[in-house]
Amino acid sequence: MMNEGSASETEDENERHDAAEEETDDEENAFFDTRDFLSSSSFKSSESEFHKSEIDSDDEELYGVGQVDGVGSLMRTMGTNYSYVRRRKKLPDPIEKEKGVSLWSMIKDNIGKDLTKVCLPVYFNEPLSSLQKCFEDLEYSYLLDRAYEWGRKGNGLMRILNVAAFAVSGYSSTEGRHCKPFNPLLGETYEAHYPDKGLRFFSEKVSHHPMIVACHCEGNGWKFWGDSNLKSKFWGRSIQLDPVGVLTLEFDDGEIFQWSKVTTSIYNLILGKLYCDHYGTMRIQGNREYSCKLKFKEQSIIDRNPHQVHGIIQDRNGKIAATLFGKWDESMHFVHGDCSGKGKGSEPLSEACILWKCGKPPKNPTRYNLTRFAITVNELTPGLKEKLPPTDSRLRPDQRCLENGEYEMANAEKLRLEQRQRQARKMQERGWKPRWFAKDRGSDTYRYIGGYWEAKEKGNWDGCPDIFGQIPGDQIID
Repeated sequence: MMNEGSASETEDENERHDAAEEETDDEENAFFDTRDFLSSSSFKSSESEFHKSEIDSDDEELYGVGQVDGVGSLMRTMGTNYSYVRRRKKLPDPIEKEKGVSLWSMIKDNIGKDLTKVCLPVYFNEPLSSLQKCFEDLEYSYLLDRAYEWGRKGNGLMRILNVAAFAVSGYSSTEGRHCKPFNPLLGETYEAHYPDKGLRFFSEKVSHHPMIVACHCEGNGWKFWGDSNLKSKFWGRSIQLDPVGVLTLEFDDGEIFQWSKVTTSIYNLILGKLYCDHYGTMRIQGNREYSCKLKFKEQSIIDRNPHQVHGIIQDRNGKIAATLFGKWDESMHFVHGDCSGKGKGSEPLSEACILWKCGKPPKNPTRYNLTRFAITVNELTPGLKEKLPPTDSRLRPDQRCLENGEYEMANAEKLRLEQRQRQARKMQERGWKPRWFAKDRGSDTYRYIGGYWEAKEKGNWDGCPDIFGQIPGDQIID
């Protein structure tokens, strides 16, 4: 493995390609250059029949406003009287000056190993946990609200098109994000209640080895849940992350869609500009009329138009009902029928409709390159701290110190919590079970068992340990 990790870039790419699904010639041809189409301002909106609403323009990116036709679907369906919470626009100004650290000096002895087990200083972290990163996938949840409404109108095709756009949109926040999230402690949780977006989200770390995070989200007419385990490979110049797990979306009318994420790689760890890429095939399986196949094209060294995504919607007979194209960090579009393999000058593509457009970057950027939405997820809004369980990521001291720019304290707290985390595997071996999730019978999939929001309403957090505090001497496991 050491020899493979230090091999040439060409050998690295061969290894990654071997792990990816083989492509047919037809699939290769489907990747026409989208630059001309994505730079056009003449796209039709797929939501023209909905009316517009008024909302603060400063908050438009957080509520699905201004994405396609100037208004999020929640505001369309619920009117303008739905209150929303003003959230912060920037992180706190750092208290200390940060000292840089060489990544290569930290990981050079771990080629071929699982980097999730390598302890790194907080310089390489962003002030979010993996539990909160899961919630970032819901940034454009208005697409699911929209999908629900289309289904109610009897339009199953528009429903799955919006589901596909949602599945792609979760990758948009990764552009320029090179720092790793904090690895949650066993039993660590995170909640997000965004009444302005019409959803509430909950996640918990349910296993330490392997590291598994489970989540559950309730929206307007839909539920979304899943668990995730990342398998990592370090190739010397790059890190490859292969997600393991299934995401499930269920609408209130019983229609269900399931899919798994594609491979992510981070390149140029030693020399050059760091960048990440997502590639592979994503299949969205439906239990009714339609299913979807999305192909994330892997970026080559000389690729001048990266991040391309192309896909098709098929009915139960295998007939192609629509073609999708776009870029995971910009937008997604569709045309009716089979337009795969047709490029510039193709008449059908001139009729393309836009499904989703990525939000604008924040006015106050940080070195973490957090999106406007990501800046809000670790915020302790007024009165929230007193209502949270002691396991919530917002209360994690090393993460909070990093957000505040208290770097020395953040490193000290991280070392302390890593010492505590070493107890986690022993706890798991002795029968520890997650508080809010349980495995489905006959499978390794975790499902939310309920009770969290009811406990919060009562202020009853019995059974939720103070996982971020000091370990009492009588609780240390030898």
